[in-house]
Amino acid sequence: MALIESLIALLKRIPHDLVVLVCRFGVGLVFWLSGRTKVEGWNLFDLKASQKFLFTEVHPVPGVPWEVAAQLAAIGEHVLPVLLFVGLATRFAAVALLAMTIVIQIALPTGFPTHLLWAGVLLYLMAQGPGRASVDWWLARRKQNG
Repeated sequence: MALIESLIALLKRIPHDLVVLVCRFGVGLVFWLSGRTKVEGWNLFDLKASQKFLFTEVHPVPGVPWEVAAQLAAIGEHVLPVLLFVGLATRFAAVALLAMTIVIQIALPTGFPTHLLWAGVLLYLMAQGPGRASVDWWLARRKQNG
């Protein structure tokens, strides 16, 4: 029993800032890499030809023209992860990515276990914020001292 309590005490020492940093980069990277598959080069408005097939045949978004859905996904999957990476507007970026996750779940219901994992991480970021290794924390501290 003492060994278990010692291990738990050790695990409790994992810094919250490390946990949220890993959450920010982990979930952000998933969306970033997905966004990179949607566009040619670095022009977020230059959709790959494959996107028409994906957004019309594989995972259409109900009620949204494929061009709009694909373009919004490409932009969101590039901009929102960058916000998470630097920790700027973290809670709002997490809200937007959670909304995106819900849309993805509706369009691709077989991905539920994966989408649930993303949702859990995003909800954690929404509730707990980005931690000290973030622009948000720096801005809040600056305002506080200001």
